[in-house]
Amino acid sequence: MSKKKVSLKQVFKDIMWPRRKILFGGLILILISRTAGFVLPMSLQVLIDDAVKNSNIELMKYLLIAVIIALSIQAITSFWLTKLLSVEAQHLISQLRVQVQKKILTLPISYFDNNKSGALVSRIMTDVEGVRNLVGTGFVQLIGGSLTAIAALVLLIKINWIMTLSTLIPIAVFAYIAMRAFGKIRPIFKERGKLNADVTGRLTETISGVRVIKGFNAEEQENKIFERGADQLFQNVKSSLTATSMVTSLATFLLGVGSVCIMGIGGYLMMNGEMEAGEFISFTVLLGFMVAPIVQMSNIGSQMTEAFAGLDRTAEIMNSLPENDDSVRTIKLEKIKGDIKFDKVSFAYEQGKEVLHEVSFDAPLGSVTALVGTSGSGKSTIAGLAATFLQPQSGMITIDGQDLSKVNLSSYRQFLGVVLQDDFLFEGTIRENIMFPRPNATEEQLQHAVKAAYVNEFTDRFEEGLNTVIGERGVKLSGGQRQRLAIARAILADPSIIILDEATSSLDTESESLIQKSLGELMKGRTTFVIAHRLSTIRQANQILVIEAGKIAEQGTHDELIAKQGRYYNLYTYQSRI
Repeated sequence: MSKKKVSLKQVFKDIMWPRRKILFGGLILILISRTAGFVLPMSLQVLIDDAVKNSNIELMKYLLIAVIIALSIQAITSFWLTKLLSVEAQHLISQLRVQVQKKILTLPISYFDNNKSGALVSRIMTDVEGVRNLVGTGFVQLIGGSLTAIAALVLLIKINWIMTLSTLIPIAVFAYIAMRAFGKIRPIFKERGKLNADVTGRLTETISGVRVIKGFNAEEQENKIFERGADQLFQNVKSSLTATSMVTSLATFLLGVGSVCIMGIGGYLMMNGEMEAGEFISFTVLLGFMVAPIVQMSNIGSQMTEAFAGLDRTAEIMNSLPENDDSVRTIKLEKIKGDIKFDKVSFAYEQGKEVLHEVSFDAPLGSVTALVGTSGSGKSTIAGLAATFLQPQSGMITIDGQDLSKVNLSSYRQFLGVVLQDDFLFEGTIRENIMFPRPNATEEQLQHAVKAAYVNEFTDRFEEGLNTVIGERGVKLSGGQRQRLAIARAILADPSIIILDEATSSLDTESESLIQKSLGELMKGRTTFVIAHRLSTIRQANQILVIEAGKIAEQGTHDELIAKQGRYYNLYTYQSRI
């Protein structure tokens, strides 16, 4: 994963330049606004030194009208500036969130195993928000403020270059210190994003696992964990606030020093008759026009530093390698028979710690391959490899003779159906969950899946039937009901390859009997992998693989393995006695 910082050049190329028309329009608006802003200080000098001094009512009337027009222009341009850029900034945030979410879904299963779901949600929703300061009014104000400060500087020099120079020295010192400070603050903002993701991730887990927490009376423990995370986040925010407040305070002090210089020099010049009162007032107001954008730029600089820190973290995700490398996975499957072959396949979750050792077997079209063995023996790993959730370290898996490592994942998974032991259900209705793999399925196809999985056996008792809302992760359903719903979803998908990981584990004896019949229909003509601890459910399998310590200890049909009186025989007779 890339740790390289996002550069200004990269941000300009990827974010700024594609929106150059909107930014250019915003820049024109802010220039018009800032130009209109100069009318007031310039009018003051004319008002005091000419109109008031000479009692010229007509001139004063024109000056007041000019100021009102200028103020109106400022108000109108300010409205359109905010409307134009703020809306575009929010549009960009929306687009970036979509891009990050799409990217995350292309990453391998191992990425999700190593990152909390709540943390990933934070990465998608929070990290990109800072770009509003790049495309929003922040960037344009930075440019507009710079031009305003330069224009004000020119006018100030024109009025009195000595007074102007006395203000530039403290401003230059402030600018240097601010630039150094923002370089130090950027890592703090980046760390804040990580801390925020961690705290959000833990909070999501806490809410999702509230039944376990309450069941073990662990509320206090969770409170302490969250409190610790919240405090770390607070300490980070405190560090950034301390740093930014030091910059702001320094600006106030140094600019105050400049003001003292102006008062002293200006007072001296007016005492000696070398400066008019109108000139001094005009100079003072213009100085505000030069200083205000500089102070504002320090705040914008802090915001942009935060934006770059968020983009650094976003770039880490966007630069991650997807599981489907188009340069390698060039084979696209239009249709398949379903012949799967493992040839000396080895796999390790951690370097040097193999969990599968040169596993070889054939799973022909329409066959049922059952995987049995003790927990941790490697059954689920084999299923994960067949589903392309995992990639072998050595050896080869083929589908219809094609190397699976070179097959486009999407083209393969369109033929795949998975029913897991703890299958995931989405918040919504029973109908929406069953139709998840085929949203456009007909009512007839839906009803077939419902009846085949005996879902109607319990939905008929619900007032809303298939339109019953099941809550987050199907919390309003029993374990057996959730499992049957997941099986109905797989039936509706009509896959060529099926992976059943303890698909009947949550069912009572009566439900299991019903589901076994529907699974029998589902598995006809399809290549099926079944992981089962209940050995009674796999007696009709075409082949049974007994997995021990990552190797195939025994292989054969139920009758063949019973006749051998080996490991399978011991497992089966032990379960039969229970």
